Amino acid sequence: MNDNRDLTPAEITAASIMVAVRKVDNKRLNQFILAIMAGAFIAFAAEGSNMAAFNLFANPETYGLGKAMAGAIFGTGLMLVIIAGGELFTGNSLILAGVLEKKVTLGKMLSNWGVVYLGNFVGSVLIAYLMVASGLFSSGANGLAATTIKIASYKVGLTFGQAFVLGVMCNWLVCLAVWMSFGSKNIVGKVFAIFFPIWLFITSGFEHSIANMYYVPAGILAKSNEAWVAASGLGAEQLANLNWGSFFVNNLIPVTLGNIIGGGLFVALLYWFVYMKNN
Repeated sequence: MNDNRDLTPAEITAASIMVAVRKVDNKRLNQFILAIMAGAFIAFAAEGSNMAAFNLFANPETYGLGKAMAGAIFGTGLMLVIIAGGELFTGNSLILAGVLEKKVTLGKMLSNWGVVYLGNFVGSVLIAYLMVASGLFSSGANGLAATTIKIASYKVGLTFGQAFVLGVMCNWLVCLAVWMSFGSKNIVGKVFAIFFPIWLFITSGFEHSIANMYYVPAGILAKSNEAWVAASGLGAEQLANLNWGSFFVNNLIPVTLGNIIGGGLFVALLYWFVYMKNN
């Protein structure tokens, strides 16, 4: 048998459980450092995709094309996490398969989630701060700043239910990308496994909690520049609603809960049930 062959879905399920065990048994400091890196990787993908497509977002006739372009670039973030190494909260919802198989304790999973979530936040906000300090938001006659602020305003303006559902659909696709990457034994296969589901999630406009740790803080921090605020064209009420409180309550909490359901239940639980429990 060729050891370099790709894994079957049943074998991917077993491999994901082994990955879960390794993740929770890693030292917490290592988990935290890898999580900071992963947060930065996702933030790099977010700012880069915005830079590529901000002028397309501004025109309703090219908005969908802009989303498609952004999606084509954004997958780089997850590629860096999977191939270079990183701990990403959304992907780590797959650890639930290890809990269901009784290879990982609930306590270890929750500890990993907490450490990684915090590290992802640090890495994402770091890139948001560096982008503001770099002055790059002035690109395109302040067009990038305008798009950054408007995206953040849109995200904090979602209802709890909208943010939750968008979070479910997002991480269903993100975790399928991670899941399929486990099935490839080579880097090229992992890249293709990641690229298309991530392209689909960004093009669709779904909500990713860790990406939002860049998108919304970047918009909040960009409010400190009057020229960038003016370029956004947002009213006083919208700008006032763009703050740390609305970020956590209106977006981050419901999106995070949705992400857990999308990845944990619709990927980890269902595949575990089909290929492990019910086999």
